[in-house]
Amino acid sequence: MAELATIARPYANAAFDIAKQEQTLDQWSRMLSVVDNVTRNETVAALLNSPDLPASAKAYRLGEVCGDELDDRGKKFLQALADHDRLPLVTEIREQFEALRAEEERSLDVEVVSAFALSEAQTAQLARALNARFEKEISIATSVDRTLIGGAVVRAGDVVIDGSLRGKLNKLAETLSA
Repeated sequence: MAELATIARPYANAAFDIAKQEQTLDQWSRMLSVVDNVTRNETVAALLNSPDLPASAKAYRLGEVCGDELDDRGKKFLQALADHDRLPLVTEIREQFEALRAEEERSLDVEVVSAFALSEAQTAQLARALNARFEKEISIATSVDRTLIGGAVVRAGDVVIDGSLRGKLNKLAETLSA
């Protein structure tokens, strides 16, 4: 996995640099998202993995499937990926691009899974606390998982804060069994 991230990084950085320079971050996000979603289709994935088709033809066909969602720069980017056998890295490239964009825009998408639904006041209070900790604009997506028993698990980028009762009980059990 780390190897894929390392291989994808120069392509994500190149796309980000172009998008930033041309002030087209939104457009590049959309293009990479479309390409990523299209490559997840079984038929398209089979086409991309086919040894019978040259890399340039794979990029061309992928561009055709994406249609008007890709501009000329997007199609050239696909061709560059194909020329170096990197089309399978589209998902990793998109994820790294989005991380670079979030860092640039000083925003952070946070996922909160709680045992019970959070009120608007609780969500706002959590957003303020995370804003103070990460010094970024916080966007929170919440969901409920009753198996947590109580509390919540917060995922903010690479940081996971497990404040759930289930997590605490698991840690206690590990401590007692050691």
